[in-house]
Formats: sequence, structure tokens, C-alpha cells
Amino acid sequence: KISLENYQTLLGSLFPRWMLHSFIVATATAIGTVLMAAAAAYAFSRFRFKGRRGSLTALLIIQMFPQMLAFVAIFLLLLTIGDIFPVLGIGSLLGLIAVYLGGALGANTFLMYGFFNTVPRELDEAAKIDGATHAQIYWTIILRLVSPILAVVGLLSFISTFGEFIIARVVLQSERNWTLAVGLYGWVSRLLEANWGLFAAGAVITALPVLALFMYLQKYIVGGLTAGAVKG
Repeated sequence: KISLENYQTLLGSLFPRWMLHSFIVATATAIGTVLMAAAAAYAFSRFRFKGRRGSLTALLIIQMFPQMLAFVAIFLLLLTIGDIFPVLGIGSLLGLIAVYLGGALGANTFLMYGFFNTVPRELDEAAKIDGATHAQIYWTIILRLVSPILAVVGLLSFISTFGEFIIARVVLQSERNWTLAVGLYGWVSRLLEANWGLFAAGAVITALPVLALFMYLQKYIVGGLTAGAVKG
């Protein structure tokens, strides 16, 4: 029979709390990723400094290794940091955000770097003649012109962290601090006590905000990805 019982049960469980945690982590990570990758891409695109090519190559090599390969090292690192700064230790959402931001560069920087190269340098030179500093050029001119790639990177970062499971499961120990991916897995991880009805209902609700954000930003996706790839 058709019933909304599972959705009603979700409201009385920890599901709303898990969704709030996922929103906080994904939003903070997306904003941090955009700011960090944009700053790095601007530096690589506009400045010529010693070690520039080597740094780009290092980013390219590092991004070949998934962040989840280091989950043992991440666990031990947060365990040690937690003794000094508990707010960044195991079980902390802030610590999880810091881990995600640690892998924010790499592919995102290369994607933005290619897009930044499409912006004519003559704009920078004209602004310098008018007395603008590098910071003013970056914040008031460049970022407005590269808004499509900012939207793309922010969207991809939000989606990847919103549904990330492995690192979140390692870092977040308490059930009350779980994110959606970890919480939903907890409902079906025990074979004899698996609640597939709640899992399916939660999965449907979890997909809605990601779908809404994707539909809202889809006009930037094709242009941002193609322009960033062509001029890389």
C-alpha cells in the first residue's frame, strides 16, 4: 500500500539534524573551495614566479590520489590535534570541514586556471593604469567575469561533500554528529535490523536539495567546464 509513514518517521528521528550537519559542512566546504581555488588560479594565471610550473605539476600529481587513501593518517592527525584543539579533533564538524578543504586544490585549481586564462590581460593593465591594486582587480573585476566557473566549482564541491561517506564516517564518531550519508548507512548497516523503508525515504529527500541546486546553476555548468578545459 502507498503510505507516507516512513517520511513521518523521519521527522521524529535524527534525520533533520543530520541534514543540517550536511548542509553546514557542504556549504562551508563549497565556499572555502571556491575562495582557495580562485586565489590559487589567479596567482598561477596572472603572475610569473619561480616554481610556478613545478607547483602546477605538483597539483596535477597530487590530485591523482583520492583523499580517502589517507583516511588512516587523517584519523591519527585529528586524534592528535584534538588533544590540543578539541574543536578540530575527532567528532567535530569543523575538523571534517578542515579535512575536506585540505583537498580543495588540485582539479579545481586547474579548472579555474584554464578559465582565468580566457580573461584578457588588457583588463588588468587598464585597471592598473587607473590606479587599481591587484586585490581590487581580483575582487571587483576578475571574479565577476569568471562567475560561471565559480558556480561550477562550488556546485561540484557541494555535491561531493554532501554525499561523502568514508572520511565522514572516520571523523564523526557520535550518532548525533553524523552527516546524511553516515546516518543513512547506519539504518541499513546491520543486516537483521536494516530499515530499508526509512533509508529509501531519506535518500529521496537527500536528493532534492542537490537536484534543486543543480537545476538553478545548470546554465553555468556547460560554459564553465568547456571554457576551463579549452584554455588549460
